[in-house]
Amino acid sequence: MSSTADTVLIRQLGPADRDAYFRLRLRGLQAHPESFGQSYEEALAKGAAQHDATLQGSQAEGNFLLGAYASPDATLIGVVGLLRYKADKERHKANVVGMYVAQEATGRGIGRALLSELLARAARVDGLRQVQLTVGSRNDAARKLYESLGFRKYGCEVGALNVGGVFHDEDLMMRLL
Repeated sequence: MSSTADTVLIRQLGPADRDAYFRLRLRGLQAHPESFGQSYEEALAKGAAQHDATLQGSQAEGNFLLGAYASPDATLIGVVGLLRYKADKERHKANVVGMYVAQEATGRGIGRALLSELLARAARVDGLRQVQLTVGSRNDAARKLYESLGFRKYGCEVGALNVGGVFHDEDLMMRLL
């Protein structure tokens, strides 16, 4: 477990965290539908069990979810995940997924703390060389955070997400470990 200067605790989430994780994910999907591939309605239909495999993931394998807490017994206020590619020829890569910080906790460095911890853990995964992510092309704050941590844009997917008939472009970013 690690912490930032203002006592935010970051730890790997496990099966016991499923309900808290799912509640926070639903908040993110509802608040920022243009930032996630899954819709709020899809998430509700699939339920919390859709995250069981990831919550049982292994940091050593490069598949895990991290959570941020204001204190050890506090509510989950931020999440981010890493999912490693499965194919032999792509196992040197992993994707950052599900990055979200609750509205009441923004502006406190929680996103940076989560992503910094994710990168530190990713660097210890045997054979992992590259971390990728996508970010809404108009999400300047998130893109600036990612750039400050060494991510670089390598492309743009035009019309990547269709949210209620409005198409949103996504920047493709990567960082070598």
